[in-house]
Amino acid sequence: MKSAGRNKKGRRAKPAESKRRKMPVYSGKIIITSGGLGFVTVDGEESEIFIPPQYTGRAMDGDMVEVEILDETRPSSKGPAGKVKKIIERTRKAVVGELLAGRKIRPLNRRLPDVDVSGSLGEARKGEWVELELAQPGKGSSSPRGTLKGVLGKAGGVAADIDAVIREYGLVEPYTDDQNKRASTIIPDEFTRTDLTGLFSITIDPFDAKDFDDAISISPDADGGDNGIVELGVHIADVSAYVMPGSELDLEARRRGFTAYIPGNTLPMLPASLTENASLMVGRDTPAHSVLFKVDSKSGKVISTKRSFSTVRIAARLTFDEVQSAIDGSPPPQWAPELAKAVDKLVALTRKMRKYRAKTEHFLELATREIRVVCDDKTKEIKGIVQKTQTEADQLVEECMLAANVAVACELDRRRIPGLYRVHPEPSPEKLQDLTVFLEQTFGISPGDLSSRIACNHFLSGLPDDQNKPVILDAFLRAMMRAYYLERPQLHFGLGKGLYSHFTSPIRRYPDTVVHQQLRLADKGEKPIAQDKIANFAKNCSEQELNIDSAYYAANDRLKLHYVKDKMLNSSASVMEGNIRKVTSSGLNVDIHDLGISGFVPLEDIPGSYRKRSGKFIAKKGHATYKCGDFIYLQLDRIDMIRGMAIFRPVS
Repeated sequence: MKSAGRNKKGRRAKPAESKRRKMPVYSGKIIITSGGLGFVTVDGEESEIFIPPQYTGRAMDGDMVEVEILDETRPSSKGPAGKVKKIIERTRKAVVGELLAGRKIRPLNRRLPDVDVSGSLGEARKGEWVELELAQPGKGSSSPRGTLKGVLGKAGGVAADIDAVIREYGLVEPYTDDQNKRASTIIPDEFTRTDLTGLFSITIDPFDAKDFDDAISISPDADGGDNGIVELGVHIADVSAYVMPGSELDLEARRRGFTAYIPGNTLPMLPASLTENASLMVGRDTPAHSVLFKVDSKSGKVISTKRSFSTVRIAARLTFDEVQSAIDGSPPPQWAPELAKAVDKLVALTRKMRKYRAKTEHFLELATREIRVVCDDKTKEIKGIVQKTQTEADQLVEECMLAANVAVACELDRRRIPGLYRVHPEPSPEKLQDLTVFLEQTFGISPGDLSSRIACNHFLSGLPDDQNKPVILDAFLRAMMRAYYLERPQLHFGLGKGLYSHFTSPIRRYPDTVVHQQLRLADKGEKPIAQDKIANFAKNCSEQELNIDSAYYAANDRLKLHYVKDKMLNSSASVMEGNIRKVTSSGLNVDIHDLGISGFVPLEDIPGSYRKRSGKFIAKKGHATYKCGDFIYLQLDRIDMIRGMAIFRPVS
């Protein structure tokens, strides 16, 4: 550096103060990841503002904040970096967490930092779930603070953990006996209906389904005869006959938004008594909302559609397992010949439809897998962990429901009826670049340009079927955007559709109920709900869906830890296979694929001495390494219920 000069009097001159450029300031909602990274979405701006962990200040996930852009460079494709300058509004009013020593709570939601407890602890004791009412941030406060609002129970018990999740995510309480009783007396609205009771209609659902809101029919001459045209029917429970727009029940369903399938505690969108009356049950005439398709049985192309309010009669209730057995060549022996023939025809037709859709729309062909805890709603006993992968039976039903959702979206748009649309944006260039860097550095894979579905499918189909595949698929899914609801049609990237709505599950999704209501009002010649209200519904439903999904994953992950602790902790033979997902300075984040859980291997428990370099552990002596994507044998060491984490140690 150059030394400072001297002035005429011989005194050392003060170095000129560098004038810091005044950087732009924006306001928006901050999302903070479990790793502490912040992202602020600003209305009207394409890219998010990245907030490094040291610059999130006292902001909590979901706060409205004022952000100053940092005067430092980032790769141009990654957008700007910023610093939280001010918390405009703490949108979260309360938080649920486990009371720790030192008058702190560890929030159940891993996106949130520890919170200090102000005032009296009352009868609350260390190790209990408590709810705090958060204070607005004050000057000089280094961490969030709150006052005790209530004690929920001992943390670490299944029932108390489920209750804590429900309270933390603000899920709506179950319907009361009185509400259920009043709902059971609702008489369906009289309306001109098409009699479709003569069609051979079936329902296909999980074995433990409690509501039945969709059915399928196919014409007896499903080969199409000389012209090759087949009639396919999709019949949906007519919830709009029971739930009138603006009624007390409609407002209650809107408040819930969706049925919340929390393990050990299902919270329905509609009262159970109404669900039972509206469900498409075997052997009874039921109000429905049907879409009939003319389909070319040779190509699988939908030629025409016709929608009507109808009356249907279900001939048989089937399960996915039964249908899959039939597809595999072993139909259940109790099936009548007519039923077996109808299923065979449906399988053949939907295969053609799916093939045609793949050729013309290039939807993302991504096999999904769900691992969930089975927990008894009454006893709160954990029965086990089940894996659900998509089968052809699932695809059969999916194909029919997709066709109905598209047909309804097209009609809403054509008739200019304000409607709710399901949209899925294209992946952002920033996320795709992050994915590319991760794949190149970790696996030496260059995926190329993944901005199109064709390129994505080419990449996915070429993945080797080895231990790295789950890690790569998980990274790919994280690079995709989340689908949401909108009052106007836009692209659904994953499906390759420009017009798509939700119509087929009105018993458990409020957006579907709204679509049914809008079509009913339009068909009756009445004025549909206005566009501005529909826009508000879309925003609220998108937020509710995200919140309920977050609650489900929080409960599912928590109960998986209970299952692992009870079944495997004391079993010396329980060696598990894992994949390293991330290498940190303190250890390895690992995924246990067969259980669908994440865990941690502390560095001090790894035999030998290692240093971290280029995102991996390298042995100081020898050639051993641990890097992301590596396959590793593990044994459960302990369950840290406070951190919500399974701790493992490597085994030879």
